[in-house]
Amino acid sequence: MTAAVCRSWARRGLRTAPFKAQNMSNHAAVTADGGEVGRAQAMQTRAAGVEVERRMNPVLLKPSSDKVSHLVVLGDEVSTTDARGYGPTSRGLRPVVLEALSSLRDEYDWVVAEGAGGAAEINLLDRDLVNLPLARAAGMPALLVVDIDRGGAFASAHGTIDLLPPSLSGRIGGIVFNSFRGDPSLLADGVAELERRCGAPVLGVLPHLAGETMLGVEDFLDIRTGLHSTARSAEPVRVAAIRLPRLANPSDLDPFAVEPDVEMRWVTRPDELATADLIVLPGSRATVADLDWLRRTGLAGFLTSCETPIIGICAGYQMLCQQIHDEIESDSGTVAGLGLLDAKARFEPPKVVCRCTFTVDGHRIEGYQIRFGRIESQERPWFSPVPPADPGGGAETGHEGAVSPDGRIRASSVHGLFDADGFRSELLGAVAAAGGRGYRPATTPYHDALEAHHERLADWLEEHVDAGALLDLAASATPVGSEPGW
Repeated sequence: MTAAVCRSWARRGLRTAPFKAQNMSNHAAVTADGGEVGRAQAMQTRAAGVEVERRMNPVLLKPSSDKVSHLVVLGDEVSTTDARGYGPTSRGLRPVVLEALSSLRDEYDWVVAEGAGGAAEINLLDRDLVNLPLARAAGMPALLVVDIDRGGAFASAHGTIDLLPPSLSGRIGGIVFNSFRGDPSLLADGVAELERRCGAPVLGVLPHLAGETMLGVEDFLDIRTGLHSTARSAEPVRVAAIRLPRLANPSDLDPFAVEPDVEMRWVTRPDELATADLIVLPGSRATVADLDWLRRTGLAGFLTSCETPIIGICAGYQMLCQQIHDEIESDSGTVAGLGLLDAKARFEPPKVVCRCTFTVDGHRIEGYQIRFGRIESQERPWFSPVPPADPGGGAETGHEGAVSPDGRIRASSVHGLFDADGFRSELLGAVAAAGGRGYRPATTPYHDALEAHHERLADWLEEHVDAGALLDLAASATPVGSEPGW
């Protein structure tokens, strides 16, 4: 929804920026100056046609367990925090958040501030940096977006408004129902009654995007559904990516979703790997813990005994090593890796957060790195360096990655490597040839597919939501410099 608004307003000629005050996600992106922000904000900036920057996600919580998260403030990791201890921390971050938002509003025509979780988390209102308390502090109106696909949408909308104190519920200037399947006219009576009870107008009903391949998703609920394309080939290349419990940056796999001759699946069991032509071991925010999960589920045993090509990315690279020494992320000391590469991984500061460029077989790879892990490898490197003009963020400028002697195991610390169309097509072609599968490269470049996706999102919004009312609502915000504050 946020990306759709960003693209819709941008193509009206409005310079638009996304904003999310606080994000909880292990799916991160890297700014040009080496800062970390939520991956969704990078996707939204692409929709808006602007460059992602630290202010667009001033607080990022990256969970490493059910109770502990790494705290990133204005792009830099500063500490760890638990759920109970975060209350005082969040209150101390209020000026940071409001200043980031105000400065963006001062520089852009419009700012679309995305909320998080539920808007009426009444047990957490005193620490809420991202929803209606922020709208009140910034003097902004709010649009309540309700997922109707899961049921109970009218109760959710009414209950949200009813639970909140008037100073917060009064910020809600409109309601949109999202992900509706069916005839929206059937909602008319309910919409009229909801408007009568709540006093907030319903600005539209967005249909479920059942036929749209969603790219750049952030929510773990979306990740579980996997990525699928309608294969033209009778024998498509079967790519299986392991859905780790603390999966990080699943957008690395998005380019496979736009390949018609690729069948892409997220898997959690060994039997799901049996028919794969290529296995991808992706990133994680808890490398040692997720390595233990691989062993407990039997996935590790399959990986170490199969003959299927395997590609490890970031944490997946570290797991493929002989051993991992980690006293930063897990405090586990030295643990055995899967032993599929003649390499060792060591976690040490400073954290590498950078964009990077490499070449392989004439193909240019432009990606990014977010890691504490350093690799000491005896294997042949995979990528050759293209030195950056400014190697900030701890960028390492040597050769990168590893390839086993037989070429079956490949690994890299670079996220986004599959975005490179020529590299991806050559890789998939080789896998197809080795396995007797049918593969023809996608005719649409991946970045063009992303652009088309954002255009369809904007069309979806404009067709089903009162665009004029949405603009009027946004225009009612308090001018910069006159915000009420916290």
